[in-house]
Amino acid sequence: MNYSILKWALVAPTLTAVALIAPNAQATELTVAELDQPAESMASVTSVSQLSDVRPTDWAFQALQSLVERYGCIAGYPDKTYRGNRAMTRYEFAAGLNACMDRVNELIAAATNDMASKQDLATLQKLQEDFAAELATLRGRVDAVEAKTATLEKQQFSTTTKLKGEVLFAISGLLGDERADGSGADLDDQTIFTNRARLNLESSFTGKDRLRVRLQARNTPSFSGASGTNMTRLGFDGDSGNNVTVSKLYYRFPVGERLKIQVDAASASFHNGYVTRVTPFGSSGSGAITRYGRFTPNIRPGGTGGAGISARYKFNKMFSLEAGYITDRSSNLPVDKQGLFDGSNKAIVQLVAKPIKNLTVGVSYGHAYYQAGDVNVTASMGSGFARRPFGNGSATRTNEIAAQARYKLNKQLEVGGWYGVQLADQVVGGTGEATVTNWMAWLAANDFGSKGNTLGLMFGMPPKVTSTGGGLVRPVNNGDNDTSYHLEAFYKYKLNKKILITPGLAVIFNPEHNNSNDTIFVGTIRTTFKF
Repeated sequence: MNYSILKWALVAPTLTAVALIAPNAQATELTVAELDQPAESMASVTSVSQLSDVRPTDWAFQALQSLVERYGCIAGYPDKTYRGNRAMTRYEFAAGLNACMDRVNELIAAATNDMASKQDLATLQKLQEDFAAELATLRGRVDAVEAKTATLEKQQFSTTTKLKGEVLFAISGLLGDERADGSGADLDDQTIFTNRARLNLESSFTGKDRLRVRLQARNTPSFSGASGTNMTRLGFDGDSGNNVTVSKLYYRFPVGERLKIQVDAASASFHNGYVTRVTPFGSSGSGAITRYGRFTPNIRPGGTGGAGISARYKFNKMFSLEAGYITDRSSNLPVDKQGLFDGSNKAIVQLVAKPIKNLTVGVSYGHAYYQAGDVNVTASMGSGFARRPFGNGSATRTNEIAAQARYKLNKQLEVGGWYGVQLADQVVGGTGEATVTNWMAWLAANDFGSKGNTLGLMFGMPPKVTSTGGGLVRPVNNGDNDTSYHLEAFYKYKLNKKILITPGLAVIFNPEHNNSNDTIFVGTIRTTFKF
């Protein structure tokens, strides 16, 4: 027997397998996902010529020929290939080694003189002795991996569900002289410490779908009560007294290669569905610190989101069409003027385009209807007059147009902004008309200071009633006769992969679009934990 051939056949696979599991191995071409997959079914071959990708010029041709034709312990893939240039998995190594050992045992049992001799057996014994340490190491590592796998299988949360969480701690406060509601009362400026905890249970049944159940507890109040204006609201506010609620429940799935759909059963929102926020500041946990700084109010539902649906159809790499419909939380009430289609609702359609490299543009049209007593044109942003131009007692309908843009100047700098118009009509109780306008410009400096950190700057005008008609009289006091400006800056510091610290400051000039009101400052230090 040729000692060098058998040594190559047995030693090379062994060293490859050791390399695949050793911390400093060289053969690391395979990913963890690939290593976890079982090898393809192999079929034994009786001649090296049956392997279509093995050539006489290959450096291991003679060794393969000997192992195939003399010992018959080499197998090929179902497509008649050997694939000798790729790294082997542990499955493949185990299958190949087992085949060779079985064949050797058969030859020993048959005691065929012209096949296996005492010299062959001596050679095999010598190889086992030479590589006893490597084989022992390999066996120990495989045993350890099996033990860990068994432990994970016993202790895993679910075979289909993953648990993801986010916790916010925030120290926040206001600074200013008087409230912006015209009362003349002093601003409530006590510093507060609040929190928000979210647990997302995410399940997948096909590998391409997602069922999300979000549990949430929080105690961050809206600063509108302390300041007299919604312009001071934080982007992560909301107070349930730290009682746990189901704050999100949806199922998303693909239909073919181009269409994706999301069905919301509770707390539906366009921006958490398939309607794109063309801004890097959209996240409440890691984006802008204020509600208005996150994204345009045109793509928010005005009421308290109940059930809804959103979808995205991707034509190609350049264009995609998005649409959504959301009804009020009373969608589960089977009574008149309620339900899925007869209550307050909002629909939107948006075209997102990437006409050139690094530029993303979104143009949207929305239509909303608000019942009397449930009017919220601006999704609780901007002035009180813009939110309810005809009061809360008059049913209101809006037609809305908005444009968003985001352009990457380079790897570090991005610029962008949005512009939105809402044309409101008084449906019941009069014939009033109002035009509500908002705009924002922003700059993001990524990896500012160090990798993973972001500096954000924003300047814009919160929603304002810019014109009225149809007999609507603009209020004398606090009636959007002037212009408010929103200036915001924050710095997101990435402490590590799981913890973000974001100090931020927003300045509201002429709150409630009234230059008689004092400037109000909104500050926070938000710490975000993700797990």
